[in-house]
Amino acid sequence: MMDPSYPAFPILAFLGFLVVLVPLPWHLQAWNSGTCLFMFWTALASLNLFINSIVWHGNALNVAPAWCDISSRITIAGTVAIPAASLCINRRLYKIASVRTVALTRADKRQAVIGDICIGLGLPLLAVIMCNAMLGHRFDIYEDIGCQPAIYNTPLTFPLLLCWPIAIGAVSGVYCAMSLHAFNKRRAQFAEFLSSHSALTVTRYFRLMAIATTDLLCSVPISAYGIYLNIVDSEIHPWISWDDTHFQFWKVYQIPAVVWRMDRNTIISFELSRWLVPFCALLFFAFFGFAAEARTYYARLLQKPLALIGATKSEGRSYAHPGYASVCSPLSDLSHTLSRLKSLVVGQTRESSTSKSSGSIPVFYPRPPPPPFSGLSIDGSVMGDVEKSSPTLSYAPTYEVFTSEVPDTPRTSSTHCSVLYTSHAHHAV
Repeated sequence: MMDPSYPAFPILAFLGFLVVLVPLPWHLQAWNSGTCLFMFWTALASLNLFINSIVWHGNALNVAPAWCDISSRITIAGTVAIPAASLCINRRLYKIASVRTVALTRADKRQAVIGDICIGLGLPLLAVIMCNAMLGHRFDIYEDIGCQPAIYNTPLTFPLLLCWPIAIGAVSGVYCAMSLHAFNKRRAQFAEFLSSHSALTVTRYFRLMAIATTDLLCSVPISAYGIYLNIVDSEIHPWISWDDTHFQFWKVYQIPAVVWRMDRNTIISFELSRWLVPFCALLFFAFFGFAAEARTYYARLLQKPLALIGATKSEGRSYAHPGYASVCSPLSDLSHTLSRLKSLVVGQTRESSTSKSSGSIPVFYPRPPPPPFSGLSIDGSVMGDVEKSSPTLSYAPTYEVFTSEVPDTPRTSSTHCSVLYTSHAHHAV
């Protein structure tokens, strides 16, 4: 059966993997550990989906069992990691909004980063460890989807695995509400705090809140829907023992698309969960990929290519022509460089046209008209008064020819720049 989402899904998944990492440098500089964890896990989940959608397009063969072991664990970790990263973001935003002192020491920042790492890395790793108790066999391979964890649906599956995104989302929602309440109460102190931290601005603060809230609104309903499908659509087996659950553990089920696409709920579960990851990646880039710090970062990346074509770096983050002190803001760098290229091309054309002469371009400077003749004539005799006032005489200005280089005109610019990957724990086929 032909996959209707191919090749759109792998293209968007790979694009999401690339663009979500673009804002990483300035978030590392600002010590935004929760945001960095969000970018890391979203990029990893997008790359995992991209590889699976390419390798298992049109087939369900077990061609890479080692990769499927890794991929199925990434899927489990992603169901917890992206909501956990959103929790870290909302937790940090609440601490900023409720700050009682403006000054933060380096030890305070280090402590906040350690707390975020424990949440953003510790909880996903714990979920992967606990998932091993719920695996009925090694993994499943679905045609056009790829490797999936083989979750054995028992009563213990819900508290140990499926309820994590909802629980984390609930705590994140509480932090989000508390952040808004604290912001309304302490607006003046909040502004003072942001003014003392150049890495965090009001717009960046609310962008972080927007992305965390969007993740919250997506993760909780989709996780709840996944739990509903596992209760209604899947048989719940009793937990007997570890050996019973892992009986014939090394078996791998390979499910063709014509089989799993016969179930409407399975289609919704797979497509909704996997499309949500690149959506989160692209949404994050939409919030942070076009900000002022992003444009400054893009200008810095252009420095080396611009240097190769004749533009040199001047003070700050700008470019200037050699020999001139004109400074351009990052937004005017491109137009300035294009002007430089035009002057270089024109200069080369002029040099080629005058290469047989002295290599200079003749420039004509008009000489000002002479005063009324009261001095010597051309032959050195004194001219009379009649000649001075004669209306028939006209004195056209003469011209002198000087050979010199055409100076470049310096130009100045006045422009200023100021997941949610919720897997459906489907029963073994």
